[in-house]
Amino acid sequence: MTNPNWDAVTRHLDALYEASEGLEALFPGRKFTLDGHLVGSIREVVAAYMFGLNLMPASTLGHDATAPDGRQVEIKLTQGNSVALRHASDHMIALHRPKGGPVRVVYNGPGGVVWDGCGKVQKNGQRVISLARLRGFDDSVAPSDRLTQLRPPPV
Repeated sequence: MTNPNWDAVTRHLDALYEASEGLEALFPGRKFTLDGHLVGSIREVVAAYMFGLNLMPASTLGHDATAPDGRQVEIKLTQGNSVALRHASDHMIALHRPKGGPVRVVYNGPGGVVWDGCGKVQKNGQRVISLARLRGFDDSVAPSDRLTQLRPPPV
């Protein structure tokens, strides 16, 4: 992975959040959150930078990246209060970036613990877990079960 200008990345992300907020002001009652492929790509490149991950091709089913030690990693990023999962993963990294704020690691540990702690399957096939619950799980992760964070969050 190349080493992009992370100050420029941060400026562009902040502009996207500003645009989202502006659209919500123009259309009350409508949400213009940054999600889908945009957030998926953001989360993957940020986590790859932070943890030295090898990214899978976009839209690979099952996991987003492979860790240097071979663990398959699911990566989540939200600006909200929860994340949604479709399957259990070997390892999971959950990140949070509020509007105008820095990226924070909410969870870095085994994926099965998170899957078991999710709510029941929704109509869309996803199971949701709150960031508060993820933080609680993160407090119990043994250092040997974490991926080593090589760099601070770039944005």
